[in-house]
Amino acid sequence: MGSQKHVVLLLSVLLILNSLLFSGADEDHYYEFILQETEITKLCSTKTILTVNGSFPGPEIRVRRGDTVYVNVHNQGRSAVSFDWQGFEDPVDGSNELIQPGKNFTYEIELDDEIGTLWWHARSAWAKATVHGAFVILPAADEEYPFPTPTSDQIIIFGEWFKQELTEANETIAAGQADGYTINGHLGETYGCSNDTTYLLEVAYEGLYLLRLINAVANETMVFAIAQHSFTTVGQNATYSQRSFSTSLTLAPGQTLDVLLGANQNVGQYYITAQPSSGRHNTTGVIQYLTSTGV
Repeated sequence: MGSQKHVVLLLSVLLILNSLLFSGADEDHYYEFILQETEITKLCSTKTILTVNGSFPGPEIRVRRGDTVYVNVHNQGRSAVSFDWQGFEDPVDGSNELIQPGKNFTYEIELDDEIGTLWWHARSAWAKATVHGAFVILPAADEEYPFPTPTSDQIIIFGEWFKQELTEANETIAAGQADGYTINGHLGETYGCSNDTTYLLEVAYEGLYLLRLINAVANETMVFAIAQHSFTTVGQNATYSQRSFSTSLTLAPGQTLDVLLGANQNVGQYYITAQPSSGRHNTTGVIQYLTSTGV
């Protein structure tokens, strides 16, 4: 009888340990988003835009496959805004919820098999132009990438900039052609304004980088390239894909791509370009090689 009790006790302990082990695999994450009016200067003029936490683009969400994410949005702006969680397998409760000024709403996003890069954004066109950000889904703790492990990953968001203030009343402006295009909020050198900044990507020689590309431009396909470099596409829209190789990448509106970049050229600087398919503007950045491998 005593031995049977010991066996039952041992089995109970093992079941508890097993439960603890697997329940710890998926985690809950909490984010606070503050919608607020922010003054920003670009294209030689200053205007007020709606931002999340005062930044353009907005903050990145970074979690693992299978996690649950809670995003509490506080609307300190002047207009009601709702959020869209682009590309998730399961519908996000409250995606049509209009958050009134002075109110807040918490979104619950339960991740399933999504892996790679997605993004979040305001639903209305006028707010979406400045209210958006990356949603990065890493492999689960016990998973590895199905490709060589990168040195690091980098978010690259293609955005658009309008000289005129965007409001609910003039939303049709956001449906037209932008006055400029941005890489992570930077307009680059081609617009002739001394206060415009240029996106800089620092890499270590012989490093391998996972670039997470997001086209947040509403009505333009964007073409992305880095002089004298090539890319290996490994994923798109939060799923792994068959590998393909190219020297330039084309992203439709709302599309995301995960690509590997090998820093295998001579140490120096090389131009990054992002251009809409209309060819109206050409936005530039710079990739800068460092001799250190600690990037």
